[in-house]
Amino acid sequence: MSRPEILLSGFADEGPVDKKAISQLTMLAALGMGYYSLRFVDVEGKGEVKNAMQLTKSQIRQLGRMHKDFGIQVASIGSPIGKVKLLDVEDGSQNAFIPFDRYLKKDVARAIDLAGAFGSKLIRGFSFYHPRGQDPADYLDQAADRLRSIAEACERGGVFFGLEVEANLIGQNGRLLRELYRKVSHPNLYLIFDGGNLSSQNLRPDETLAEYEAMRSGIGWMHIKDYRIDPSLEWQGFVDEERLKNFVPADEGDSSHEAILRDFRQRLPALTRKLRKQGVPGVFLDLEPHLKGGGQFGGVSGVDGFGVALRSLCRLLDYVDIGYRLTDFGDIQQQKK
Repeated sequence: MSRPEILLSGFADEGPVDKKAISQLTMLAALGMGYYSLRFVDVEGKGEVKNAMQLTKSQIRQLGRMHKDFGIQVASIGSPIGKVKLLDVEDGSQNAFIPFDRYLKKDVARAIDLAGAFGSKLIRGFSFYHPRGQDPADYLDQAADRLRSIAEACERGGVFFGLEVEANLIGQNGRLLRELYRKVSHPNLYLIFDGGNLSSQNLRPDETLAEYEAMRSGIGWMHIKDYRIDPSLEWQGFVDEERLKNFVPADEGDSSHEAILRDFRQRLPALTRKLRKQGVPGVFLDLEPHLKGGGQFGGVSGVDGFGVALRSLCRLLDYVDIGYRLTDFGDIQQQKK
């Protein structure tokens, strides 16, 4: 019997410090990877690093040609959609507030257009910031209303929105994400598990596993990062993301990846069939390792760290008996025609 299989991808902007497109794609090619998630990039190599959401039409065309030259495809658009305030209230944070109608018509539409331009069906996003210091559960209904509008826009655009679990947002754990998923109840919404985003909230391995179990029915793909809890850190109820330094490879931290992937293995065949019917090539595990540091809108691993993270994940997948592909040659040949 063949092993269930995943596709490996990664946020390549975590590798080369210069974030040049040529550097990112060269790193991926050297590692044998045929997919990546697009976030920050210097397309022209002139020292102008942009979030993909800010790329010009000519830069999109240029990057698309580079993808063909390297035989590399975009797994997902690593958008920042949903990393804005839910309400226009002063809470001591630096998070922006954008009126939702404008946000939907401009930013969300932009992410959908980018996915189409790069041939991806997946957009990564978030669950909005509630007022700091207040209970995120009190804002589930308001967030769900906005996320339903985003999912409906994605349906019209033929793409899918993945809601990543992350500290400080309304969907900061698996239980809250499950409630959002249930309230939105839309086929173009998936959940994205990220163990490091849970263990960096001082959750112990058994607690991270429980949060995975709470959200697993909605999971469409995963981000892979791990974190070693610092027992001396006094938990304040929110994460200062600029100070997180304890990220480690996926087989070294406190995020319960072995137990989680053993469970996820049982779900892979059905989820793979579902995604392929929706035009997605398979179930992605997306490396976002942060091995040299993380922040609110990205992280750094270095080319060396990215390679370490990939090899760590491959060892772990072998150990839990999950097959993996770093590329899909059939899709690449089709892309080049």
